[in-house]
Amino acid sequence: MADEDDLEELLEELDTQGDLETAEQVLSLRIEKRRYDKPVTIIEGFDLPQSELKSTASALKSALGTGGTVDEDRIELQGDHRDRVPDLLRERGFEIRE
Repeated sequence: MADEDDLEELLEELDTQGDLETAEQVLSLRIEKRRYDKPVTIIEGFDLPQSELKSTASALKSALGTGGTVDEDRIELQGDHRDRVPDLLRERGFEIRE
């Protein structure tokens, strides 16, 4: 058991940014039509602290030049961004199911 504890400590030490947890998350992406038939890109499946989720949302909004919000454990972006969001999320270490 000592070897497992040592391994766990090493993994935590190496994972100071939460990269291992991020890579294990599989996100889903979908589009919803809202008021006046405006599309909203919804990204779900995050298991992050609220502060990191807001930081991720902010980075996506900046990269896409759009507005959006964090609602519960999902990010909502104004507009249809199915073409760019998967690549942006992969750059941040997430896996996305399309």
